[in-house]
Amino acid sequence: MGSFEEENLYQMVNDFLESESTPPLLSSDPQSLFLNGHHTKYYILQEILESGNVAETYVLESVMKHMRKKIGERSTTALKKWLVKKLKIDGHNATLCHSSWPTTLNCPGGEHDYIEIILEDLNGCPLKVIVDTDFKSQFELARPTSTYKELFSMVPSIFVGTEQKLKKIISILCAEARISFLEKGLHVPPWRTSNYMQSKWFSASQKWAQFPSSREKTMYEKRASDIVPSKTSIIL
Repeated sequence: MGSFEEENLYQMVNDFLESESTPPLLSSDPQSLFLNGHHTKYYILQEILESGNVAETYVLESVMKHMRKKIGERSTTALKKWLVKKLKIDGHNATLCHSSWPTTLNCPGGEHDYIEIILEDLNGCPLKVIVDTDFKSQFELARPTSTYKELFSMVPSIFVGTEQKLKKIISILCAEARISFLEKGLHVPPWRTSNYMQSKWFSASQKWAQFPSSREKTMYEKRASDIVPSKTSIIL
């Protein structure tokens, strides 16, 4: 791994540990850190995927309940519309969002569909939960390195999580994708950059869900009191 990639990975480790307010489980010495860089990246991604809160668990319960009936089906727009209807019946303020972005000098244009749900956290603050039923395929590479293969194997087919969690996943996977391309002697395509991937869920033209109704708030508060947060239950 070159010095540029090493510096990026080391900074990512520090940013992750600081943002999560976790103890410094990894060495702060860059040399010792990169002697075991593969395991470091695996550890970080695992921690991100296993982190979560009550709201994510609450939404995931509904998503799993309905998607079990659609195992093997392609994640089409029709399927996402169907899931939105089912989630609304469950009392969620769910919206099918269509994000699109124009072509720029460094980023080709594109579009992407996903589901957005707005809830209240336990402090009464609005919380956005993103649901993507075609998540894993967004990060698939044709000729990945063994390290990227291992990280990719951890990515869930269906994502249910907050914006913060999604941004962390995109960051670490895109950084490793870049290394994978370079190690294979290939040019990094613009549609595999972090900017392009971020646009799929954070485009300025995305549709925003409305704030939950009183009925949805009441249902959430009732269900949340019965849910025990589980690190391993929030990602399919």
